[in-house]
Amino acid sequence: MTAPQTRAPACAGTRPSRLRHALGLALTLLATLAPFAAVHAADQWPSRPIRWIVPYPPGGSTDMLARVVGQKLGEQLGQPVVIENKAGAGGNLGTDFAAKQPADGYTLVMGNIGPLAINPSLYRDLPYDPVKDLAPVTMLMAVPNLLVVNPALPVHSVKDLLAYAKRQPAPLGFATPGAGTSLHLAGELFASMAGVALTHVPYKGSAPGLNDTMAGHVPMMFDNMPSALQLVKTGKLRALAITSAQRSPQLPEVPTMAESGLRGYEIAGWFGVLVPAATPRPIVARLDKALQAILKQPEVRRQLDEMGGIVSGAGPQEFARYIDSESRKWGQLVRSAHITVQ
Repeated sequence: MTAPQTRAPACAGTRPSRLRHALGLALTLLATLAPFAAVHAADQWPSRPIRWIVPYPPGGSTDMLARVVGQKLGEQLGQPVVIENKAGAGGNLGTDFAAKQPADGYTLVMGNIGPLAINPSLYRDLPYDPVKDLAPVTMLMAVPNLLVVNPALPVHSVKDLLAYAKRQPAPLGFATPGAGTSLHLAGELFASMAGVALTHVPYKGSAPGLNDTMAGHVPMMFDNMPSALQLVKTGKLRALAITSAQRSPQLPEVPTMAESGLRGYEIAGWFGVLVPAATPRPIVARLDKALQAILKQPEVRRQLDEMGGIVSGAGPQEFARYIDSESRKWGQLVRSAHITVQ
């Protein structure tokens, strides 16, 4: 008896090709629908509260600005904007956290010069890429920095401070809101241009550094103007110089570094809003539009003026170009001055 022969179905050989064809059609359909899905997501956004990550502790300039703008942003969008402070590593910790959140428009991060433009040159193993992992939305404002000292210190000018520092048996310490911040570089550049030895004393934000400077635990500090301004006006700290090219209307009696003998010295901080890189463009556009409207409000402009800030309003593309130019500028300074993070 002849064993029965098994015959494969006539369609078996074509099944893989049909599956590939179906998969290709599905992928094409998804690609076609993706822009419409993004538009739909933007239309529905926001439908729940938004988190705004501030990578520094409460009380500093970054936090103060986020709270001023965040309240108004919630009113513009019709959903609460909740400030979350995630401090550490010179702003890297909170910035990295925000960069790794879902790109759905419900996580913002307050970026500044440190995590976005300075830290990529300072830290060998930065856990995020400011260009690849984050999308700029709106640059909010720029601010000058102040060199402040404890009022008990027997100095009333930069010249006095340098003379005092050179008489001390050990280098004076200067406080900053953290390693890698623009204030860190401000101090290092000051020491380099003035030819004086100083020791960097990094804190986890402005508030603890200012508190220790007022208490006399550290003699001097470089800080953003918004967080130090009221302490200077009330006499709790003495401002010796401002780091901008011109004097500030808020402190017209305080000379610039250039006027104090450090010709060519100029450093300013800046702040802006970013989101995870894959956030749909329609959501980025809506967010930018809301922030632009907020920056035009007289009440907000008054508050930012009182903080010593200069309103920017640069949109996504312009803000991205600015971050790139600042990264190149500060990278060159970090390398030429051999600045490192302890």
